[in-house]
Amino acid sequence: MSDHWAAAFQDRRPFFCPRLRPKCARVLYLIIKALLSGAIVAAVSEISRRYPGWGGLLASLPLTSLLAMVWLYRDTGDPERVAELSISTLWFFAPSVPLFIALPALLQANVRFWPSIAICVAGTLALYAAWFWAAPRLGIKL
Repeated sequence: MSDHWAAAFQDRRPFFCPRLRPKCARVLYLIIKALLSGAIVAAVSEISRRYPGWGGLLASLPLTSLLAMVWLYRDTGDPERVAELSISTLWFFAPSVPLFIALPALLQANVRFWPSIAICVAGTLALYAAWFWAAPRLGIKL
């Protein structure tokens, strides 16, 4: 790695504000990451309101995971940590799938929206807890 990039990783100063003090630069970087991530969620929400099919497609894309991987690589420069994040994301995908099956079933059964969400979130949390318990016993590192 060149000296320039090595120095950038050491002080964690974002590349776009090298003249700011390190603490101010880190805060600005965090704000930019939050704004960009929030803008993507807002865009998916707005598109879904008008075109549910397209919104579903965009929501199903692993945008959050991809952003997290980009931010992690940018912050650490460590491809091994990005690979670990990717594999962990894959393992946690399985316990979240039932939410997407249960929510439409509950709503179509005339269960109100908020109770349906609460049931799905509680069920997903229970599945995550079970997965945290079971994965190490199956030899899976999370």
